[in-house]
Order: sequence, then C-alpha cells, then structure tokens
Amino acid sequence: MADRNRLKKQVISDVDRRRDELIALSLKLHANPEIAFQEEKAAAWLADYLEGEGFALERGICKIATAFRASYGRGEPRVAILAEYDALPGVGHGCGHNIIGTASTAAGLAAKSVVDETGGTVLVIGTPAEEAAGGKVYMADRGAFKGLTCAMMAHPGNRDVAVSYALACLELNVEFHGRAAHAAARPEAGLNALDAMIASFVNIGLLRQQLRDSARIHGIITDGGQAVNVIPHHTAASLLIRAEDDVYLDEALKEKVLACFKAAAEATGCRLEHRWGEESRYKAMYSNRALAEAYRTNIEGLGRKVMEPESRRSMGSTDMGNVSAIVPAIHPSITVAPPDIPIHTVEFREMAASEAGHKALLDSAKALAMTAVDVLTDADLRERMKREFDSSK
Repeated sequence: MADRNRLKKQVISDVDRRRDELIALSLKLHANPEIAFQEEKAAAWLADYLEGEGFALERGICKIATAFRASYGRGEPRVAILAEYDALPGVGHGCGHNIIGTASTAAGLAAKSVVDETGGTVLVIGTPAEEAAGGKVYMADRGAFKGLTCAMMAHPGNRDVAVSYALACLELNVEFHGRAAHAAARPEAGLNALDAMIASFVNIGLLRQQLRDSARIHGIITDGGQAVNVIPHHTAASLLIRAEDDVYLDEALKEKVLACFKAAAEATGCRLEHRWGEESRYKAMYSNRALAEAYRTNIEGLGRKVMEPESRRSMGSTDMGNVSAIVPAIHPSITVAPPDIPIHTVEFREMAASEAGHKALLDSAKALAMTAVDVLTDADLRERMKREFDSSK
C-alpha cells in the first residue's frame, strides 16, 4: 500500500507540473469547436501531445479519421482512458468535451510516469462523435476495446458521481406514403399521410402510461407536407427510443412503439416504411462498481464529495455504454456547474472554460490517473472487476 500511495502522489505531481499547459490546451479546444467526425484539429492536438511525450500513436483507427490510439508500456494489465473532443452544432463545447479530451490525455501522461515501475500498458483512446453519431459504437464493433483490462473517462456535469447510469438508445425513422388531392375540392380522393403521422404521435402519447418510468420516446416530424391546400402524400419523422436496459428495449419497447405507427397506417390507408438505426445504437451503461469504488476513493481524496444519484430517471444516453458491454468501465461525472446550469447550453459552455472547469479538468485527470495506478498494482481489484463484469452478462 505504501508503494501505491507513493505512485499516486507521483501521478498527482505530474498533473500539477503540467497545469498551465493543460489549461491552455483545454481552452484551445474550447475556442475551436468541431462537430462529429470533423474533429481534425482536436484529435491532432491531443495525439501530437501524447506522441511528443513518448506514446506510440496510431491515427485514423477503426476507419475513422479523427480516432486514435496512444499506448505506452507492454503487456497486461491494459488500462484505457478514453478521450472525447467533439462539440455540439451551434453550442460549441456546451457539454465540456474540451475538458474530457484534455483530462484523459493528462491522466494518460501521468499514468505513463509510473508504468515502467508497475508494468502493464496505459492507453489513451481518442473517440470522436459522441454527441451525434456515437463514435464508440462503431469503434466497439470494429474491435477498438477488445483485450483491455478496463476503460474509463470522467464527464463534466452538475454533481460528483462515481456510478453513472445511461439509457440504451435506438433511432427509429418512419415514413408514411399516402395520396395527394386538393384539400378543398376533392379531399375524399386523398390518403392523408399527415393524419397518419399525427395519429402515430397521439398513440405514442397514450402508450407512455403503460411504459416503465425510465423509458423515453421522443421525436420530430421532418416532413409534414408541402402545401396547405394539398392533402399530404408523404410525411416523415425521426424518433429516439430509450430504455434502462437493452432487454426491455428489444423485447417490449420496440414492438409497442412500432405498433403505434402500424395502427395509424391501418386507420388512414397509408403505407408505412420504417427503419431501426441499429448500426448507431447506444447500449445501456453498466458502471463496474469495483472500479467505480476505486475512483470514488481517489476523487474524494482530492476534496470532492461523491454522491449516489437519487434517481435513474434523469438519464441521457452515451456511447460509453457500448464500451461497458465489452470491458469493465466507468463514466463518472465531475462538477463543473451548479444544478441550475444544465449541460448542452451556452451557459455550461462558458463554465467549461472557467476556473471551475479548470479545476474539474485537473481533479478528474488526477483521479483517473490514480485509478489507473490502482488497476495496475492491485490484482485483487482486477479480479473483483472481472467477476462483476462476467456476472453482469
């Protein structure tokens, strides 16, 4: 234990000595927001920094130009720290990914400073497009996370949490094909595709009473017709279907939601086409409790107080869930802004470049690096992580 404590002090010192350059890098990312799969500058800046400090770099991995893998060391354990760096359209870094990208890079560099002594391998994996297309979904399917002992990252938010929950999320795209007619002169000659779409959304509204509290269905009509005096012959919509676990989504929710559209097609005489976006599906997040407990001890050692979420209802979705289905993983939250400033807002974007944002950057880098030390040096922890992961399948 004494050696582990010494190593943890060493990684904290490594983050502290880089403080000014880390903050400068975070602000650089913040000032140059790039949306999903277009993060050319951010990916290059982070990868170049790691390569300049002795990491072996693989760029453009998994057939994604802005994804990368940086590694140092050899053999097992293989500890991966994941970096996100994409921004939101219009809002920029309103989710604080400038902090994530920099903190994960800093944690990898700090862990590198001890890995020659501990043995094993430290990796920083750059994962694009979390906000839009789910870069980790494609990377998971293409083998990016196989063979890892664990994977972790910390996300800016409104509270300090070690165990996070996230919903499985699946996109549904629907179209109704009807028949156009003059809305005043010959309405009886038409088949109203807009009526079919409106009826579908009403059906979904009624369905919600029979769903689990944590289930979510939300969508928009992307084509509602072209002219007010013409019976719409075509409508389209895009929806997201979310559930607390993948089994409920597959075995109950999908069928119930699709039935809402099928019933509307039957009632209006329109033809329904639909497509499930399985290729970009986000799986439910499973936080490895053994790994999360190690993170909790480390982040609380820095003076933060970790809380257990009061409810699972206030959940979004993350492609980190797809990683957690492959290896033991955690996706803790670290406080950047007070509860009245939600993420994905201009106000949160400003907090991500504030002193509170800088403190979250440094603290999360230290906590992740210390947790990496735990995994590298504690065989019992690794065994508990594996047992828990295996039992969750």
